[in-house]
Amino acid sequence: MQKKLLVYVFLMALISAGCIKEVKNNQVVMQKITGLKMPESVVQAKNGKIYVSEINGFGKDGDGQITVIENGQAHLFAAGLDDPKGLAIIGQYLYVADNRKVLKIDLAGAKQGQIEVFAAATTFPEMPVFLNDLEPDIAGNLYVSDSGDLKGLGGAIYKINPQGKVTLVINGKQDARILAPNGLLMDDSGEVIMAVDFVSGILYSYNMKTKTLNDVAEGFGGGDGLVHHSNGSMFVSDWKNGKVFSVNLAGDVKEVKSGYQSAADIALTKDEKTLMVPDMKAGELDFITLQ
Repeated sequence: MQKKLLVYVFLMALISAGCIKEVKNNQVVMQKITGLKMPESVVQAKNGKIYVSEINGFGKDGDGQITVIENGQAHLFAAGLDDPKGLAIIGQYLYVADNRKVLKIDLAGAKQGQIEVFAAATTFPEMPVFLNDLEPDIAGNLYVSDSGDLKGLGGAIYKINPQGKVTLVINGKQDARILAPNGLLMDDSGEVIMAVDFVSGILYSYNMKTKTLNDVAEGFGGGDGLVHHSNGSMFVSDWKNGKVFSVNLAGDVKEVKSGYQSAADIALTKDEKTLMVPDMKAGELDFITLQ
């Protein structure tokens, strides 16, 4: 009885501090973060800190930023970015797809918050147009989608090795179905990468070893974020229609939540109990408690 009372007191203290919104059936429901400036992507580090990329003014250099959320409070982490979008963490570094380049930001130590260019625009096989999502693999390589002109031209997926060398994975010239790849997801083998297309709303699976591109599911409108749960299901966000969907192993699509102004690059919390959804136009970071 005393143990239950202590747990209750602890949770109530967290609620009072603004760290969580409420507790339902012993499940912590996180509080929505508001007042963000065009939030596009989100990722959670092992220590629980949540990082959000904020574009602010589209096409305006220098006004983008990375915000860190700790104990329910949002603070500026890195400023002076252009149009920061996709985020990924490898080791102690946060990687950011920032317009036509990929940045690397130290998350720890004396150089915390220091920004360096990991892959400049000139290091890509072709000049990138709209670098969007980031996805690491088990070997420490980083994959980045180029959504092109967002109308079907210039779409590509690139691989960046740990030394910053960029190589092409696939583009629209090789396969006409590659229109505007956005959300990326790597399988455990490191050979198959999935991508949801912003123009067609189709989820693809691409085997980099056999060079085979297959349709997995469709109906995602402006396909944006893509994440995988350890139970085998995937989640996909639809930026254009403000929705989040789940996709099971059979490829069946089910709507999870709607009503967003623009559901952007989603991510799971480390415990996989919550789906984090940046609502770009609303300037909010929402949390969906998963069953």
